[in-house]
Amino acid sequence: MYDEAIRRTIRHIEANLYEVITEEDLLLHSGFSKFHFHRIFQAHVGMTMSEYIKMRRLANAASLLIHTDERILDIALQHNFESQESFTRAFKIRYGLPPGRYRVSMRTLLRQGDGKMVGSVKGWFLSGMDAQHYKIGVDREIVHQGRASGYLKATSLVTNESFGTMMQQFKADRYIDKRLRLSGFIKTEEVKVFTGLWMRVDHKNGDVIQFDNMSNRPIKGTTDWNRYSIVLDVPAGSEVISFGVLLSGEGKVWIDQLDFSEVDIRIPITNLETAATHQDEPINLSFEDEIGI
Repeated sequence: MYDEAIRRTIRHIEANLYEVITEEDLLLHSGFSKFHFHRIFQAHVGMTMSEYIKMRRLANAASLLIHTDERILDIALQHNFESQESFTRAFKIRYGLPPGRYRVSMRTLLRQGDGKMVGSVKGWFLSGMDAQHYKIGVDREIVHQGRASGYLKATSLVTNESFGTMMQQFKADRYIDKRLRLSGFIKTEEVKVFTGLWMRVDHKNGDVIQFDNMSNRPIKGTTDWNRYSIVLDVPAGSEVISFGVLLSGEGKVWIDQLDFSEVDIRIPITNLETAATHQDEPINLSFEDEIGI
C-alpha cells in the first residue's frame, strides 16, 4: 500500500521536475494525510519530499552541465531555482563544487578515458541465460542521484526467453533471523518482457529458501525513475544472499541508489518461493472429512 502511494508520488514529481510542484498536488497523488505521508515518504525514501525534488533537479542539472553547453543561468531557471546564485549554493552543497568548476572537472575526467559509459562495474558481475547477449556498465549521463548509475541492456540475438542479470552475492551471517528490505530506483527503456529487482536467500545446504524477482509486479516498456522494493526473511541456516536487477528479453534498465535495511516484522515479505509447509499432526486418516455431511 505505501510502496504504491510512494511510486504514484514519485511519478508525479518526475513528470513535473521543470514545473512548480505544490505540496497539495503531492498529497493528492499519495491519497494520505499530510503528516502521515510525510513520515512514510521520509522513512522509505530517506529524505523529505521537498529534499527529493531538489535532489532530482540537481541531478538533472549536473547531467546537463556535463553533456550540454547550456548556460548555467538557463539550467538554473529551467530547474525552478530563483537565481544562478541560489542554484550555485544548492549545487555546491550537494556536489562539493560550484557548477562551473564541476562542468570543467567532469569533462576533463571524461576526456581522460572514463567515458560516458564503461563496460565493467566494480563489485558487480553479469550472469543469466544468454548472458553474452547482455551488457552491464556505468552511465554518467542518465543518473538518479549523484554522479553515476548502473545499467543492464540487451545487445543482439535476444529472444523473449533470454534474460540477463547484473548481480552481487554476500554472506548472510549478519542478517540471520532478520527481515531485510532491498530497495532502489529503476528507469527503463523499451523493455519487451519484464525487468525488476531480484533477491534470493540460499540455505547452507544449497536450497533456495526465500526468493523474489518481481515477476508478479513486472516493470515493462519505457518508464521514468521510480522506487521499488523487495522484502525477505533471512532464516536460521541461511548462508548466501544474492541480489541484482533482472532483464528478460529486449530493452534496457538503469538502477541507482540501492539500499539494504532491516525492517519490522509488520512489513509483509514479498517472497515468491513456495517452500513446503508441514502440518502439526496427521489429519483425515479415515477419509471421512471429504464427504462434507
